[in-house]
Amino acid sequence: MNSFSMNTLAKSLPSVCRQPKAQRIDMATIRPFSSTLNAPAVARDRSRSIENQILNRGQEKPNDSSPLSAITKMLQGKGSSSSPSRVSSDYARLAESLEADMMKNPYADRAPPHHLHVFCHKHNTIITLTRPNGSPIMSIGCGQLGFRKAGRGGFDPAYQLSAHVMGQIQERGLLMELKRLEVVYRGFGKGREAFTKVLLGNEGRHIRGIVSRVTDSTRVKFGGTRSPKVRRLG
Repeated sequence: MNSFSMNTLAKSLPSVCRQPKAQRIDMATIRPFSSTLNAPAVARDRSRSIENQILNRGQEKPNDSSPLSAITKMLQGKGSSSSPSRVSSDYARLAESLEADMMKNPYADRAPPHHLHVFCHKHNTIITLTRPNGSPIMSIGCGQLGFRKAGRGGFDPAYQLSAHVMGQIQERGLLMELKRLEVVYRGFGKGREAFTKVLLGNEGRHIRGIVSRVTDSTRVKFGGTRSPKVRRLG
């Protein structure tokens, strides 16, 4: 069969028998920045911008409710907008010392302490344990241990009283309640030295570890009425 008959046969047969031709796409008809081709990128950029807005919304101003920032505001004299306050120099120094203590010991226990009042009179010694609000827990004097009259003002009765109070604190289970303890002395009787020796001795080994402060509240007289005549014996 010659070539002429083959060409005639190929023209007469359907297009299925013909060899496929490569489809040509005219790139000139397609715009280089078409919105149809860049739709996924546009959606991705939009979701990214929404995500950035959400993340930027969480970046708020630093919290000013902390005690350090409040103390700093007080030191700078900045009060609230409704009632601006001017802080005195004494209160500013107190706030500055409190801020310095909080920065030095951030995890310190600042619970209000219990108080152990030691009244050391020349005729008697009375020890009182109180709660932070001032309500008494127990109060014991030398007379409750059997000492009478002039015998209550000596060194030995005060020593026994101090040891008895330390034992009562342990027996009643008050060590679980006592987190901090402030010892308050009053007077300059013999019981003052006796209580100090008991506290630093073996009887006070469980108590002296929670003592956070030792103060003196002895009454000091400035002027006032005339004192009674001093008693002279012999």
